[in-house]
Amino acid sequence: MMREATESDCINLTALSLEVWFQTYSIDGIRSENSKFALSSFTEKHFKKILHDSKYKLLVFTEGIYLRGYILVNFKSQFGSKKNGFEIEKLYVHGPFQGKGIGQKLLLEIKDRYGSQFWLYTWVRNKSIVFYKKFGFKDIGQYDFKLGNDVIENRVMVYGRAER
Repeated sequence: MMREATESDCINLTALSLEVWFQTYSIDGIRSENSKFALSSFTEKHFKKILHDSKYKLLVFTEGIYLRGYILVNFKSQFGSKKNGFEIEKLYVHGPFQGKGIGQKLLLEIKDRYGSQFWLYTWVRNKSIVFYKKFGFKDIGQYDFKLGNDVIENRVMVYGRAER
């Protein structure tokens, strides 16, 4: 079932975010910079704050009592031009349920609700790049993220009108 997140979801959003983040960004192992970032970023308080901020929309995908995935939209964030639309800030699906259509359903729901022009960035080593390209995203640039002393290279992907 797809629905807007509620405060009662925040603890599970925290746990899911940590699981997906470490599975994605700690493929070489666990290290202090990754742990500090993830544990300070993904908190129940963080998600509760997002729920009350009008620039965000947070949808969850559940099956029964289980959270399987979520998508976080940031309507204020832009890349390059307003023509690239709003940002998909997070699209996280619990590991065992990846490849089962949940990410696609979340993106289609966002497209239906808020429009078909949006962008996101994803790590160059993230296997999700193939998924995004299959969905119809186009690679339009680079966005670097600093984590400790490391620079994490990301690709910017846009759906809908690509503006360079």
